[in-house]
Amino acid sequence: MDDRDLIRQTLRTVPDWPEPGVQFRDITPLLQNPRVFRVLIDQFVHRYFDARPDAIAGIDARGFILGAVLAYELNIGFVPIRKKGKLPFDTVEESYALEYGEATVELHTDAVKPGDRVVLVDDLIATGGTMLAGKKLLERLGATVIEGAAIVDLPELGGSTRLRAEGLALHTLVSFDGH
Repeated sequence: MDDRDLIRQTLRTVPDWPEPGVQFRDITPLLQNPRVFRVLIDQFVHRYFDARPDAIAGIDARGFILGAVLAYELNIGFVPIRKKGKLPFDTVEESYALEYGEATVELHTDAVKPGDRVVLVDDLIATGGTMLAGKKLLERLGATVIEGAAIVDLPELGGSTRLRAEGLALHTLVSFDGH
């Protein structure tokens, strides 16, 4: 079986969560199975090994899981992009629209240096708001986001199209129709 097929088949779909009509793509089965987790991380390690980014930025919270392991494997730094009010030092913030409201993410002001090349990681791309907010924060501090990476793309929600229109190259492993 192809690695991407293994990842796709291991993902769990939870119908009607967090509200009726939504097909939630749950990555926890990927993390629970050590073989699949290794295959998943290796997909990203092999992608970025030669690109040599300076850091991996992970989006709160599932992007932390992938991003931290990926940074460790690449022997580079990890930068957390957190929900507002969770970081203890000086921050910059960016608000964005969600499917069901609004949210704000923050980044420490010393998280990256001007010229740093960063890969931005999350578990999935839905509307693209969270990843776009992360990109803006990193760029505000002078970093270059070389690519956005996620396990899952939900193209019908328009996020990947929106992100590409904003100049962000994307790498995803699987896509699902609908949401």
